[in-house]
Amino acid sequence: MSPHWMQTPSGKPRLRGLGIHLSGSPGPFNAITDVAGVEVGYTTLITGDGPRKVGVGPIRTGVTAILPRGRHDPQTACAAGAYSFNGNGELTGLHWVEESGELTTPITITNTHSCGVARDATIQWLVTRADKPAQDWGLPVAGETYDGELNDINGFHVKAEHVIEALDAARGGPIELGSVGGGTGMLTFDFKAGSGSASRQVGIGENTYTVGVFVQSNFGRRHEMTVQGRKVGLAMPGGELRGRPVGSIIAVVATDAPLLPHQLKRLARRVPIGIARTGGIGHNGSGDIFIAFSTANRDAYANQAPIASMHFIPNGRAIDALFEATAEATEEAILDSIVANETMIGADNHIALGLPRAAFVALMQQG
Repeated sequence: MSPHWMQTPSGKPRLRGLGIHLSGSPGPFNAITDVAGVEVGYTTLITGDGPRKVGVGPIRTGVTAILPRGRHDPQTACAAGAYSFNGNGELTGLHWVEESGELTTPITITNTHSCGVARDATIQWLVTRADKPAQDWGLPVAGETYDGELNDINGFHVKAEHVIEALDAARGGPIELGSVGGGTGMLTFDFKAGSGSASRQVGIGENTYTVGVFVQSNFGRRHEMTVQGRKVGLAMPGGELRGRPVGSIIAVVATDAPLLPHQLKRLARRVPIGIARTGGIGHNGSGDIFIAFSTANRDAYANQAPIASMHFIPNGRAIDALFEATAEATEEAILDSIVANETMIGADNHIALGLPRAAFVALMQQG
């Protein structure tokens, strides 16, 4: 068993490190970066304590950057599809993804009031900092969830340089989870949560493919939290900060399986199954928006020939394994965003409780 399944690079425990193993076979890192070429970078902003002073702090926010083909190949398109389960949120650039079936930029995720900065700074990075010259036109994909309980969100503390820093920092391999990047100030089921990721390996014919999911998780009420069918949230009441059916989740699904855009939209539509397994229902006040892309068929997009050919897995029983992998990885990514976390005190001394891990494990061990 890979040590990366058990804990994050900084040593924070993951769900499997608590002895709780969900179904499916993760890749070596149990993260979206198990899909070869995918890179993730963070900028985390944590400063100040005490009463909120708009424009000063306290600050509990950041930016996450996901590069489908890495820094060395930032604008070769990937086949892509997207799905909005509940639209009380934002993921920019999806009109073009829907129209073209292509993702042509990095993906950034931040807080609600910094989404525009993340979008615009991504263009700036593509023009000035990417390893290859950028085209003169782009519609970046930038997502958001709300961190105003803990963060001085109206202080607009995320700047273009923070977005560029996250893009520059993007790397493959094991990634940190929890209160990092855009997930720094987030809550899930009224426990401290944020950035989560997981992966699954799938055998189809003679080939093994990987599905990786990254979530910025910020949704749900305490009593809804469910793990392996157990209503654990009901048994751990108290200390709820948000206490309302609001919040959001942005999910990014990556795979190296050769899929066409409409098939990737079908993968994105399976993300809600993973959310539902954790107890989420898609509240009216929740923005639940998802994008899926495939790193396969690079030559078809890179060569820009008049006629291109693409390989794809036909619809049929084989694709069901990818649907299952998407649901499984989404479920584990959400739970790891909670487990790999600690109590955080934010603006106005608001307290976001970390999951009481010992009590949680004891509940899961009950017969």
